Amino acid sequence: MATTFSFDIVSDFDRQELVNAIDQTMREINTRYDLKDTKTTLELGDDRITVNTDSEFTLQAVHDILRTKAAKRNLSLKIFDFGKIEAASGNRVRQEIMLKKGISQEMGKQLTKLIREQFKKVQASIQGDAVRVSAKSKDELQAVIQAIKQQEFSIALQFTNYR
Repeated sequence: MATTFSFDIVSDFDRQELVNAIDQTMREINTRYDLKDTKTTLELGDDRITVNTDSEFTLQAVHDILRTKAAKRNLSLKIFDFGKIEAASGNRVRQEIMLKKGISQEMGKQLTKLIREQFKKVQASIQGDAVRVSAKSKDELQAVIQAIKQQEFSIALQFTNYR
């Protein structure tokens, strides 16, 4: 029986958990004594979060709160790409936080190269913004997952569709 097993390597996040983390961040900002009167806003777009607050000091406090709330909700902090701090109207500051989702072609090539070099009996192919890994043995797939988890990548990686 020549069955093959496979899984996908993806870079994604649970959007509802991110919405909840932002909601909790706003609640904490509105109740904390040092941040209550700053009129800070967090706006979630399709691929970014826009933070508008009164100073860089409060912006750093908002970053800390957002990171804490995201970590508590099992969101990787690697999904956040903090942009440049800009001056906004009325002596305020604005920052866009890009949300990283999907594996780029370059990162996909890097992953497939890593897999091919370390595991001769495993096939890896790029499929859109995911990498499909297949082999005849589930043990080899488990070894690939462990090897990738030990590497440090600039994006958050998840392993899905294990069959």
